[in-house]
Parts: sequence; structure tokens; C-alpha cells
Amino acid sequence: MDRVSAVVFDCDGVLTDNGSSWQNIHRKFGTDTADDGSHKKTLELFLEGGITEEEFVEHDIRLWKGVKPQIHRDDIMRCYSGIGLMKGARDVVEELHRRGVYVAIVSSGVDLFVGAIANMLKVDDWAANGFEWDEDGFLERGLPTRVYSHNKGLMVEKLARINGFNAEEIVSIGDSSTDLSMMIGESSFIGFNPARERALNAFREEGVPIVESKDLREIWPHIFVGEKFPK
Repeated sequence: MDRVSAVVFDCDGVLTDNGSSWQNIHRKFGTDTADDGSHKKTLELFLEGGITEEEFVEHDIRLWKGVKPQIHRDDIMRCYSGIGLMKGARDVVEELHRRGVYVAIVSSGVDLFVGAIANMLKVDDWAANGFEWDEDGFLERGLPTRVYSHNKGLMVEKLARINGFNAEEIVSIGDSSTDLSMMIGESSFIGFNPARERALNAFREEGVPIVESKDLREIWPHIFVGEKFPK
């Protein structure tokens, strides 16, 4: 690209070495392997656009509360214990900042987790989805959707509008087929560490650059053409 003003990252599987911050909660409560397969069926239905974000979140919460009726904020945070940054993530964000590039996270993941990563990497702005808690910190319900998985471009457009970025100066990075919705106008997209075969096929069909390794520094030549990541 001739000029890069902003780079917008998905979080799960891109900046962090985990599949999904929602899936991490399911694993903690054992609801990802329910005998009736309800979680897997609902996930596929959601990915196909058959249910809304809010319906998907409320279904998840019902599954978790079926295991533990009273879920505290600390219970959710413990689901992320041991999850690390993606290799090269800190290096890439720091180098982008050194070049004066605005760095944001637009994730449909869990805000408790995404916010912690945003603070750790000192990004300029971030947005994610999450929960409502009672005054004692116990889970009540899902928050109204901030980031729509199938239309993440709405949040990218908002960031561009607030900061005065032209679409062609924005690069988005994601690992799933729904992350392609981060593209707005003439903006660019890089498929990194494809989460599923569905994602890899979607990236190929869209004709975007694909990085199949788990080293985020390998996106660099696709952002700054002809450059290797600085040592």
C-alpha cells in the first residue's frame, strides 16, 4: 500500500493464541461437548446467519447456567488463564505505533478478555461484545451487540469516521470468514491463521493475501509491500 493510516485487528486467533474467547468459556463449563450437540448446532446456525448475535449469546448463557446457575465475573476471567499473545503480536503493534499507524481491535469476542489484551498491547481503541452483571458481579444477560460478527465493517466505518481515515488507508486482519466483513470501500484485508476450512476457502474466493503461519510478523510484507519485518 502507498499509505497505511490504520490497522484493525480481530483478537481471538489473531492477536491471541486461542480459537475463540466464547469457546474458552464453553470449555471451562464443559458445554462444548454436550451430549445433545446443542452448542455445535447453534454455532453452525449462527455462522450461517440463521440466528442473531443476541440469540446466540443468550443460548450460550443458558448452557453455562445449566452447569453453574450463579456465574461471577471472576469465573469468566478464569476461563482465560494461560492464554498467551500470538507470536509476534507485541512486536507488530509496537512497530506500527513507531510508524505512527493507528491500531485498533474490532472483535465480536468477550469484552473482559479483549479489553485485557487491548490494555496489554496499548492499542489506540477497541470494541467487543460482552455481558451485563448485577451489583455483586454476577452474570445477568448479554449486552446489546456492539460488534456484529457478520458486519464488523460497521465498527470499522465508525473508527474511520471518528478519526478521519480514508478507507483505502485501512488494513484489517482476521482469521474467520466473517472477518471479511471488516473490509469497507477500498480498504485491504489479510487472512491470518485461518480458523476453519470455511475461512480458508472464503479468503481464497475473495482473493485476499493469506498467512497460514502463527507468527503475526509475517503479515508485514502484505501491509508494507516489499518490506520484511524490522529486526
